[in-house]
Amino acid sequence: MSNEFFDEVPSVDLARFTDGDMNSKVGFVNDLGDAFNQIGFVAVKNHYLTEELTDRLYDQVKQFFQLPEQVKEKYEIPELFGQRGYVGKGKEHAKDHPVADLKEFYHIGQEELKDEMGYPSNISVNELSNFLPTALEAYRLLEKTGTMMLRAIALYLDLDEKYFDDKVRGGNSILRPIHYFPIPNPELLPKDAVRAAAHGDINLITLLMGASAEGLQILRRDNVWIPVTALPDHLVVNVGDMLERFTNNKLRSTIHRVANPPLEKMKSSRFSIPFFMHPRSDMDLSCLESCIDENHPKAYEDITAGEFLDERLKEIGLRK
Repeated sequence: MSNEFFDEVPSVDLARFTDGDMNSKVGFVNDLGDAFNQIGFVAVKNHYLTEELTDRLYDQVKQFFQLPEQVKEKYEIPELFGQRGYVGKGKEHAKDHPVADLKEFYHIGQEELKDEMGYPSNISVNELSNFLPTALEAYRLLEKTGTMMLRAIALYLDLDEKYFDDKVRGGNSILRPIHYFPIPNPELLPKDAVRAAAHGDINLITLLMGASAEGLQILRRDNVWIPVTALPDHLVVNVGDMLERFTNNKLRSTIHRVANPPLEKMKSSRFSIPFFMHPRSDMDLSCLESCIDENHPKAYEDITAGEFLDERLKEIGLRK
């Protein structure tokens, strides 16, 4: 299939990598690498997150965002710059897009090596005692899935299989439950106001459990937007800007967005829970030498993951 004219995100089976024989493992690595090289997105089945846990987490998330505004605002801590807890409406915008996204969200972060790495503590929701424990349970399983995906990516890049292991252990990953809130009078919105404007993710890879409604779209190489739909038992996994930078554009951080639905559906909520897998802040994102040649000159200046994250958080309005 032409990598410019794919019509849907390819599906891969993680069990081929974790439980298959050598031929299956090699096949998975090649399929994943080719998809990430061409379009930057795959749908993954046989990951570690269960349907039962996904349902429990969505239930907790919906309950949180249904709380009164003044209650949610108790969990927004300005001095944390959105690293943990609630981030209210109108606070984040896409890079180079001046209008804020039509969303609110909550950030749950790393617990492993938290004190050693200097991360802030997660914030419990007093009104929902199961919210944080359920989110952290999902966080660990998504992190485990992401680690396996990065092992396959490492092999595709001719690196040691566990190259990324120590870089993501205790990494600055974020679980972000998002509420695209109802708009009672969508016809009054500014023309550039959308649920999530076109952007690339900051991190190494993003793992997305099924959203509650359609809307996620990715930009094909011929500048056509196509919808992303995944079966209930799949995670959608995409390359982030850090991995694109590290591989000197060999792996693609594809631009994507959450488009507004028809006006009548703007009056309904949409929920989504991405897991942004970050390395530790000291990871060197300098372009891999093996990805640089005469036809692919070095495209980026040297930078660490922490420096890149700080730079991007300022660009999207979460850090001053």
